[in-house]
Amino acid sequence: MNHVVTTVDDFFDRSRVDLEKKITATIADEDITSILLDGKRLRPLLAHLAFKACTQGKETPEEYERALEGAVSIELAHTASLVHDDIIDKDNERRGKPSYYVKEGIAKALITGHKMLSAGFNIALKHGKEVADLYVQSWEQVVNGELDEVSFNADENTILQNMSTKSQIFEAYNKIIDLKTAVLFSSACKAGAIEANMTGDILQVFGHYGREIGLAYQLADDLVDLACGEMIDSVIIPLVNKLEQQTTMKRAFATRMIKKKVTQHQDKIQQLYLDEIKHHIQQAEELSKVEAIPHSPYKQLMTDAPSYIINKMLKEIQLSV
Repeated sequence: MNHVVTTVDDFFDRSRVDLEKKITATIADEDITSILLDGKRLRPLLAHLAFKACTQGKETPEEYERALEGAVSIELAHTASLVHDDIIDKDNERRGKPSYYVKEGIAKALITGHKMLSAGFNIALKHGKEVADLYVQSWEQVVNGELDEVSFNADENTILQNMSTKSQIFEAYNKIIDLKTAVLFSSACKAGAIEANMTGDILQVFGHYGREIGLAYQLADDLVDLACGEMIDSVIIPLVNKLEQQTTMKRAFATRMIKKKVTQHQDKIQQLYLDEIKHHIQQAEELSKVEAIPHSPYKQLMTDAPSYIINKMLKEIQLSV
């Protein structure tokens, strides 16, 4: 359905209504629908924005509904990754409620996560080989990011011992962010363009645009966690090493010492994050302005979306970029 375009907030709110209707119409499994409740829908909404930017809002009702269905597959893959993440990270809460594995057990959570991936892939298959290939390739990269994180957070007998410089640790952290988070943002935007029948180099533009937003989003998410006192080894250790110009093995960081060091460097850590976040936002904004993307109000929304998304998250800790 076409609406009068005003702001990113308005576009996302209106699109979310249509997306929720499509989720309800597409997914019948009650376990899956219960897990999907209360999601931000950010990735499928970005896919939808990319689609509208490509069609300039001139798509047919049938094309619009098909694009919404494609966006559902993106949400299924993303939410499946959250179900598995909670098990790996032993997170007992998700979206203000007990995690699915806490309520239903690890075995059922694993299987249901796989069911979600299968449902998403079936939708992707309906949308053609290019979309299906993108779905599989994206999930493979997400899995590799998960594996890297498991290794990165393991004990001293694993990869951390073999990293001899602060730059190697920080590069590993950035690689995890790229694979685990930015990939799905990138694929979502690229998929939205494919749904609008775009081909060639413009698909890479949308992919890079989504990736930059994904990187900024994960960094902002980590910054919020740090500000709220959550001790994330994969974030704090490389940051403290970078600031102190030294590499210290994980075993040297007792919780007490971590808190002390974070407090000492709180302002520097925050600024380090904000500078990096701003960089990725600016990159996304520049990509949204390329001539290959047709001129329309939706193109301007693409330019406005990165800072809108990040500032909405940072508002929780009274920051903005």
